[in-house]
Parts: sequence; structure tokens; C-alpha cells
Amino acid sequence: MNTKITIAIDGFSSTGKSTVAKQLAKKLGYIYVDTGAMYRAVTLYAMQHNYIGNDFLHTSKLISDLDKIRLTFQFNEALGFAEMYLNGKNIEQEIRGLDVSNLVSKIAAISEVRKKLVSEQQLMGKNKGIVMDGRDIGTVVFKDAALKIFMTASADTRATRRYEELKKRGDDVSYAAILKNVTDRDLMDTMRSDSPLVKAKDAIEVDNSDLTLEGQFELILQLVNKKLNS
Repeated sequence: MNTKITIAIDGFSSTGKSTVAKQLAKKLGYIYVDTGAMYRAVTLYAMQHNYIGNDFLHTSKLISDLDKIRLTFQFNEALGFAEMYLNGKNIEQEIRGLDVSNLVSKIAAISEVRKKLVSEQQLMGKNKGIVMDGRDIGTVVFKDAALKIFMTASADTRATRRYEELKKRGDDVSYAAILKNVTDRDLMDTMRSDSPLVKAKDAIEVDNSDLTLEGQFELILQLVNKKLNS
């Protein structure tokens, strides 16, 4: 079938949005965009310029620098997906650590940052044939997406997954710190005034607390095929 659609995947942190979005994009031959990586990249920029820390945020300084922040995705054939670049530098590994995770929700709450990134995201998806995951894809970026998925799981489940992922990568982290990060981000993402994390009215909720990666993928692929054949 030649018809291409826009697939919007929203949900809480560490629910596996990016994992399943990558799988779907590869299966369908679609473009995959990890919007969370874009907010993480801006967070890293702010950290590098000492605009943000655990107890401070120089919002006006970051806003004045937004035109200097160039975000691009470059496909890595060895990995099978696109990696995040900030001003020409690969930052994929740097943005996945807990230090960035602890601060990204503060950056994502800045309206000027959201306006810049939403505009870029909409441009990326103008021709459809795209799978995009984030917090506001189905509610703000692509309100008319053909298929909207909202992913959730218990905080304990998400913290355990994130802990195992970071430990496998070699990061020195504690489960307690990651659980706190997960719950703190949930609160900030759902309570922010600009584009809070909410389930779109026409989104299909998928609770993957008890699903394997394979089971999750098969379930969502069935939803995609149903939409493509409708």
C-alpha cells in the first residue's frame, strides 16, 4: 500500500516510546524522529553554557541563544537509526545520561524552546510517512495524525527498565535516583503550563507494564495495519 500516514506516539518517560517508534519506522520504511532527543540537546547546550543546574535556570540567556542552536538527525547505518547532532557534533551518548534527564523537563517547559522545536518537527513531518514520539505530538505537533498512541506503565516498571539500561551502558546510577527522576519528570511534564503531557482524546492507550518488547511491537503494529487498511 502506497498510502503513508503520520504516527504520533506520546507518553510518560521511559515507557519505550523511542524503541517502538524506531521499530515501526524500520518496518514501514518511514522516517523516525525522536523529539525527546531534541529537548535533551537543548538541555545539553544550556548545561554547557552554564545556563541551567539543579538549583538555577537562566531562561533569558538560553532564549537569546536559540538561533545559535542547530539540531540535526544523521542516520547511522550500523545502528539502524538516526542520531542527534548539536551544531554538527554527535551528542547521542551525552544526552542519554541521568544528568541531562534530571534537567530536561525544565527546558521543555520554556515556551520559546517549545515553539522553536515544534516548528522544526512540523516541517520534518509535512510529507507524512513519519513516526514521531514525544510528549505533545498528538496534541500539538500533529493534531491531525492518522494514528495516535499514548504509552504508559507503572513508575516502578519504568524506573527498573531505565536502571537496567543505564547500568548496561556502564553508568554509575542508583535505582532510587532513577525512580525519583521518573516521578519528578512525570509531575513536571503533566503540570507545565505550555503543552502539558496529556492523552489526546483520539489516542489509543497502551499500558506496557506487563508487555515484552516483542509483544508491545506486535500490538502497535496491528494498530498501524488496521489504520492503513481502513
